[in-house]
Amino acid sequence: MNSGRQQPVPSTVILDHQLNQSPLTSPTQRNIPTVTDVHEEVAQTLAIRIITEARIVDGVRIGVHFTFSQEDDGHFLQLVTSHIHARLPSSRYLFIIAAAGTPPGTGIGVRTSNTVIICGSDENDVQRAVLLASPEFLERIDAVQNTETLLTTSVRHIGTSSYDDAAWWDVLSNSVRTSTDPRVPPPGSRSIDQVLSDARSKLERMTPQQAYDALHDPTYPVPVFLVDIRPVAQRAHEREIHGSLIIERNVLEWRFDPRCEARLPIADRYDLKVIIICHEGYTSSLAAACLHELGLLNATDIVGGYVAWAADGLPNQIKPPFVPVQ
Repeated sequence: MNSGRQQPVPSTVILDHQLNQSPLTSPTQRNIPTVTDVHEEVAQTLAIRIITEARIVDGVRIGVHFTFSQEDDGHFLQLVTSHIHARLPSSRYLFIIAAAGTPPGTGIGVRTSNTVIICGSDENDVQRAVLLASPEFLERIDAVQNTETLLTTSVRHIGTSSYDDAAWWDVLSNSVRTSTDPRVPPPGSRSIDQVLSDARSKLERMTPQQAYDALHDPTYPVPVFLVDIRPVAQRAHEREIHGSLIIERNVLEWRFDPRCEARLPIADRYDLKVIIICHEGYTSSLAAACLHELGLLNATDIVGGYVAWAADGLPNQIKPPFVPVQ
């Protein structure tokens, strides 16, 4: 989903157990609220809360709210949507309201589904939300009723994880965003120059000579390895550096993550000095920054890559790394 979305707010859980706790009435009692009256009052309160806590995205009110499951979720949630529409007759809005938990009277071990309603003032917004939500929840949907500005569906295990909340917020945000010029960078995106600059800001980059000296310094405080990530065709054209570890870029993180079963035997600690070399020192910077994300904070790369290594007249043979046998 889109990375520039609005950050989701915690879902609001409406404690509406009072729906099932209406006082018993007798023929002689008057002005005692009925179950229907209580439903109406709670639905109106929930509608006001949804509207009040809504986020504004490109001028559209959006919100995700969960309420406890009841015996007739569909009827109650539609009642909530009618109150929302009555209070926002001329405003553009898009809300997702879902019942969470096990409906009353459900037997143990019975597969349960909960009602989810997508309601909006604009048919296009609702239908876009339907299209965006379908891939996210397809395997959990049991039934769908789609009527222009209102979608009612049954979804299994709704609200049981934080993923549901984040996914629904993404759906809403992306459904109402104003179409932009595809040639204009989306908000929050970065150019490759910015990405590269940010990556290098994490590194203590080394010149070819500094790297060569570290690789042959027996007093260096941590193990040092030269990792060549150039493609095979590039290595064949430019020559290999014998003694380096040849690791393709597409598996680098898996080979050096101490948590990963596919790691190299040497990748059993986080203080390794991993020096990455590529053709000219661009891809290597991005790769070293990725190792930092794994916790290998000593990872770095060589300024200028192999081109600078060769220009400095350094040999194509270094001391082979010591690789312990597991």
